[in-house]
Order: sequence, then C-alpha cells, then structure tokens
Amino acid sequence: MSQHPSRRLVVQRLGRIGYAEGVERQKALVQARIAGEIDDTLLFVEHPPVITLGVRTRGASTNIRADEGALAAQGVEVHETGRGGDVTFHGPGQLVGYPIIDLKPDRQDVHRYVRDLEEVLIRTAADFGIVAGRVKGFSGAWVGDAKLAAIGVRISRWVTSHGFALNVSTDLSGFDLIVPCGITDRGVTSLSALLGRDVAMDDVERSVVTHFAAVFDREPIDA
Repeated sequence: MSQHPSRRLVVQRLGRIGYAEGVERQKALVQARIAGEIDDTLLFVEHPPVITLGVRTRGASTNIRADEGALAAQGVEVHETGRGGDVTFHGPGQLVGYPIIDLKPDRQDVHRYVRDLEEVLIRTAADFGIVAGRVKGFSGAWVGDAKLAAIGVRISRWVTSHGFALNVSTDLSGFDLIVPCGITDRGVTSLSALLGRDVAMDDVERSVVTHFAAVFDREPIDA
C-alpha cells in the first residue's frame, strides 16, 4: 500500500461543448473540490473551433496569424483564459482533458504536475504505437519537432483546472491560424496524421483514463 491510498477519480464525458461553458463548468467544480464536496474529477470535452490565449500572452494576440474577419468567416472564436502558456487552437477531433484534482497533501509541485500530465500523454501515444516524448524548454507531448498534445494548467489552492489537448483526428489546418504556443519553428501533428488512419475518440479516452489513474494513483469511476 502506498502512504496515501488511492482516491476516486470521477470521469465525466461532456461531448462537444462551447469553450466558455467548459470554463464555467471547471470554475464550479474547482470550488466544489476546494470545499471537499466532490471527488477528484476528469472532464473530457471537445470544443468547436476556438483560439485560446494563455496568461503568457498578457492579452496580446500577436501569435494569431489570421485577422478578425478571417476568423469570423471560419466561425472561430477567440477567448482569453486563466491557464498558463501562450496561444493554442481547439477544434473537433481533439480530446481536451480538464483534470479537477486536489494535489494536497503529497503532490504540491507544479512542475511535477505538468511532467505527470506529459507522462500520461506519452503513455497514451505508446498504446497506439507512437513514440512521443518531451522537448526541453517546452511543455506537452512531442513526436520529433511536432507537438501532439498541448498542456496549459491553472492551480488554485492546489486544485487543478484547464489541462491538456491531445490531437486525435483534429483538422490541423486550424493551427495555421496561429503560432502554436508562440513557437515558430515547430509543427503540430495528430494521432490520425501519424498513423494514416482514423482513430476512435473512445479508444483514446479509455487509454488516457488508464494511464491517468496509474500516474496519479487514482481509482477511475465513470460519472
């Protein structure tokens, strides 16, 4: 037995929801988790096309390549957000995971938390025969010089929100609208692009749950 026994992890699959709704859901869950009213929770969502700006951008949109008219024509929203990191793109076919977990008492280390999320994503990629890894100085899961999954987190009183975005079958042209994460000399990729075939979102979700539970020592339960 580990010193801190495994805790429940409630897995909620919300399907496709707007980005703003996802943020509001997280805020409510964070408050409930801080108050001890709910168990640790992992939300899975997909978002309609949206560009989000992390706190590193300080309200500047210099890493958005497309102008407002072009974004509007493509139905792409832009949201400022309270997570770490720079600019990223979310769209259908991308598995977005929002862990609402209490890092107390034994995991109160922001860098460790990000590394642990990377580990979950690297192990998930391996389930599909893809060797992903880390790139020094950047967060996320990478295959060569291409980012497979982005990470941007927020932590409030050691309860986490925001999280990761794993490109499963995402239309990667969405990333042409931005400089992903402010990094000019690297690309993006997806499981489908790497494998040359469609990948079922359900299969990826199952894989993420398995590895998240293992890395974070939690007992997954479907909501």
